Amino acid sequence: MAIGATIHTFTVQLSDVDRGVYDELSIRVARHPSETDAYMLTRVLAYCLEYEEGIDFSEGISATDEPAVLVRDLTGALVAWIEVGAPDAARLHTGSMKAARTAVYTHRDPDKVAAPWAGKRIHRGDEVLLRSFDAGFVERMAGHIERRSTATLTRTEGRIYLELNGVSDETDIHTRPAA
Repeated sequence: MAIGATIHTFTVQLSDVDRGVYDELSIRVARHPSETDAYMLTRVLAYCLEYEEGIDFSEGISATDEPAVLVRDLTGALVAWIEVGAPDAARLHTGSMKAARTAVYTHRDPDKVAAPWAGKRIHRGDEVLLRSFDAGFVERMAGHIERRSTATLTRTEGRIYLELNGVSDETDIHTRPAA
């Protein structure tokens, strides 16, 4: 846990119809003082939307050799490298070399996030997925985060419906390859 981090707890009722994943999650998130609410919510959304056995958060900004979210199999081997925000091409290249699956979740403009990757070497770049949400969605919902938050997250047909501490909103998940 990062020094000076604030612990947030999310209780999430997850219904991912697209993947057939239904579970109640209790997620503890260490929020570093430099981390925005929007970034933290994007981390939580990435965790939920990628949820499977072996998923975990990394050590955060102090873990320079790990992504924000990762998935390991029962042997400890890295299965998925999931970045949040706007990682550089070198991190994506490294992640794609280390894991079978690599994805980026961003609350920013995906065109601006992907622009610096153009012409850069990213291993299996056409398989690295950049996922984003409708403009303003994450920022609107991030304003409703509390230290202890309850949420219901439903994904169906590429659209998510999020109820966070009594406030509801919805968005499409926009997906495109990094390269």
